[in-house]
This record gives sequence, C-alpha cells and structure tokens, in this order.
Amino acid sequence: MHRKTRFNPLPLAVALTLVSGVASAGVLARDPYLQKVGPDTALVAFRLAANCSPEVRYGVGAVSEVARSEASGRVHAVVLTGLKPATEYSYEVSACGLKTPTKRFTTAPEPGTRRVHFAAVGDFGTGGSDQKLVAADMLARKPELFVALGDNAYPDGTEADFQDHLFAPMAALLAEVPLFASPGNHEYVTDQGQPYLDNLYMPTNNPAGSERYFSFDWGHVHFVSLDSNCAIGLSSAERCSLADQKAWLQTDLAGTTQPWKVVFFHHPPWSSGEHGSQLTMRRQFGPLFEKYGVDLVLTGHDHNYERSKLMQGDGVASSGGIPYLVVGGGGAALRAFSVGQPSWSQVRDNKAHGFLDVEVVEGVLTAKLITTDEKVLDSFTLRKDLPPVEQPPPADALSVTVEGERGVAPHRALFRAATSSDVPVTWDFGDGGSAEGMTAEHTYAKAGQYTVTATAAFGAVTRTATSVVTVSAASGGETGGGTDAGTPSTGTPDDRPSPPTTGTPSTDDEGGSGGGCAAGPTAALLPAAGLLVAGLLRRRRASQRP
Repeated sequence: MHRKTRFNPLPLAVALTLVSGVASAGVLARDPYLQKVGPDTALVAFRLAANCSPEVRYGVGAVSEVARSEASGRVHAVVLTGLKPATEYSYEVSACGLKTPTKRFTTAPEPGTRRVHFAAVGDFGTGGSDQKLVAADMLARKPELFVALGDNAYPDGTEADFQDHLFAPMAALLAEVPLFASPGNHEYVTDQGQPYLDNLYMPTNNPAGSERYFSFDWGHVHFVSLDSNCAIGLSSAERCSLADQKAWLQTDLAGTTQPWKVVFFHHPPWSSGEHGSQLTMRRQFGPLFEKYGVDLVLTGHDHNYERSKLMQGDGVASSGGIPYLVVGGGGAALRAFSVGQPSWSQVRDNKAHGFLDVEVVEGVLTAKLITTDEKVLDSFTLRKDLPPVEQPPPADALSVTVEGERGVAPHRALFRAATSSDVPVTWDFGDGGSAEGMTAEHTYAKAGQYTVTATAAFGAVTRTATSVVTVSAASGGETGGGTDAGTPSTGTPDDRPSPPTTGTPSTDDEGGSGGGCAAGPTAALLPAAGLLVAGLLRRRRASQRP
C-alpha cells in the first residue's frame, strides 16, 4: 500500500504572491512624487522601469478616474485637474500591466482658508539615516505641504544624487505630501542647478517662466521661494539675475491679498553658523520683506538650528521686525557654530536633527522645531489681527472653456472665463505667459503640455480653474517644450529632459534597452515562477504514482 501525500497549495500561493509583489514594486524606477498641488489640480511625477504608456487612477475613496500620460518613454508627469479643494484623494500608477500600491494626498484648501499646516527643513539630501528619520517624523505629523530649503541632493546635485539622496530615501513622504523647493548651493554644483530643474516641477509664475523662483498661495498664507544662488552671483545672467528676481519679488509681494507671508530660500541673511550671514540677501531683499510685511523667513545652508530675534535692517527691531530662521538639520552632519552666540540670536542648537512644524490658524502662527527623538527644541508664536472672513463665492463661481486644447506648434488657443459676478480674471498660460480679462488668446511656440490657470478675485477671496493644453511638434521639426507640467523642451539649458508628447512607446531608454515590460528585473521573475509551479506539480504526481 502506497501512502498518498496531500497537495498543499500554500507554498505555491506564497510564491506567486511574492513574485506578484516584487513585480508590482518593480514597475517604477522612481516612486510617484507630488508636485504643484493646488485647490483643484495636482501633478503626479514618476519614472518607469520599462517603456510603456502609463496612467494615474485616482478618486475620492475608490480610484475611479483615469488620467493618462501624454508622454512616452520612462519620464512621466501626469496632471490631475477638476479636483475638489481640501479633499483627500487616493491614487495609483498603472503601467506595463502592473500597478503601484495606493497612496493618498489632500488638495490645497480654498485660497483664504484660515488654517494651514506645513513642514520646513533644509540640508537633508544625503540618503543617510538622519534624513530618513526626519522624513518619517514629518510624514507622521501629516503636514499639508513640505517646504524644502535647499541642498536637497548632496553632494553635487546630479541626476544620480537626486535619485539616491532625495527620491529614494524620502519616497514615502513625497508620495503623500507635496514638495515645494528652493535650490541650494550643492544643487548648483552641476550645471547651475539644471538637474534640479529637470527632476522637480515647480510653479512658473515669474516673467521668465523659470522654476528657480516662484510664489503660490496655500490657504491664507502666501509662500515665496527665492533662488539665493542666483542672487549672490552663482548663476549666469541668461539663466537668472539678481535684478530680475528682485523686481519680480516686489511686484509679487505688492500684489498678494493673503494676510500671512512666508519667504524661503537657502543662504541665511542672519546666521552665526559655519558660513555666517549672507549680507547680499539681507541688504538686497530685507528692505522688501519689511516694506511688504513678510512675517517669517526660512533658510538653510548652515547645518544647525538658529532663530533670530525680530530683526529690521542690520539690527534688532525696536518694534515690529521679522524672525529669520536657519533650519539646516535635515540630515547632513551637524557643524559647530563659528562664533559665540550673538546678541541678535534668540535660540540656537547644533546637537539635534529635526524639522520645523508650523501651523497658521486665523491670526496665530505657531512653529515648533521637532527633533528626531520627538522633543520640541524650540517653539514660538506670531500674532496679527485679521479682518472678518468674507463670505466665500460659490464653488462654481469660475469656470473656463478652451478653444484649441490640442494643436501643433506654433499653436494659438483661445480661453474664456465665466464668473458668477463681474470680477477681475488673470491668466497663467503655463509657459511664463500671462494675461488679464474674461477672454484671452495665447500662442505656444514650443511643443509641450501646459497647465493653464485662471484666477478670479472675489474681493480678498480668489477662485482658480485649470485646463491643460497639449502642443505637438510640427512634422519634421524638433520637439521643444514648456516649463510646466510634463514636457519641457530640450532646446535651452533651462529645459527639463522629458519624453515626447505622443503615446507611442520609445526605444530611446534611460539606462537600458527598449522593448516594453520585458526590460528590467521584473521580467526575470516570471520564468522563475513558472519553474516553481512546475516543480511542485511534479512532486505531487510522483507522490501519487503506484
């Protein structure tokens, strides 16, 4: 009598689950990261491990909506439009027959909303354990946005530095919290920050259409990111200049209607750390900060934490004044202070890594420096009187229609706004161009995918609406690109390398051969799974033979 062995399907199920899990994880060479999130729009950027046509599935709760990438190849940036303000969305990337785990993010609140929570830190891009601890602590506190103060990718800001020292160690945070960054001096080591521009997708609301400096509103806070490298002369004039940036800042600060103003950049106007105070930033920009009522200035560069007293000009203010913070403990090795604590320095520390956690509720700003051992190293509060809240306009107070959503460069599009009352409307065409009025025309000179934003001002409250214009290259011509969401050009030093806007998979790979999903380590797993199944079946048959 032969004993029969019962076939146990559990090892097979476990093996197949492991293969499936690795395959799903292997669909991306870079996990999705959130950029340019607003009240009704978001950009999901990622890089594929093999060439195919991906899409982002998203929705409130279930991922029931689909946004397809207009690009081919492996570099993708998908714009989601028509979102609801202050709403949590789930999303996943689907590509090459696989999909990523579901992630979540929350859109920005309506402009003027009087509750904002953000995190800020600089000098973190090492890929080390301290950076990972800081990132994990930030994610645990669920800020609405992450403000990066420069030196995001040590040591040289190369393509590899960004992948290995920013996107890989901070993947979990960047997939759920939108990043708004400023460049540091280490990003400028490589081609004056070009890889920084190639890998990040920042707003483009200055006349040059540059992502080196920009502003945006989040609730009732107006944020401004400056490029201090440019301001102190590290950039060539054709890419960025102190005069242009300063002129733009004056116009920007004069035009905002938000009651709170936060400015961030890399080189500190006030610091007793190793590098000391950057006097060009203090004397060129400090008077504008004071004139237009900036409330808080955040910087990095020195690897420590320091908060100044309320400053004005070159000294402590007799009344009013602005606190200047160095928040440079994001992950790089901490350094000794260069001098004894000056009389203008309120608090300083070079013993703990951590980040600044900031909440702005109505007329009260509360900030805490949270260390990686969960201690509050410093805290302070700023207060101001705010006028009563205006009755907000209805959600459908502004809508946009576009004639010419697609075309061939040079492409002319016509835009019309409809509002619930007679209010001013401004347009940002996504390539540095702008206009005012209920209707506007714009010609796109280069191929690319452009996010067009209309803003209507209902008193102190604004409404925005967005649309996407896709411009293809003329037949036989070179593909250029915009400085916006997905397809910057390859024609100038400022253009991000990005795939063409057609849906046909390319064979021009980044770091590997083409050919679709068979490329990369995922393909090698499938034969192994087949051999495993075959071996288990042979064992079962052998045990059942007489």
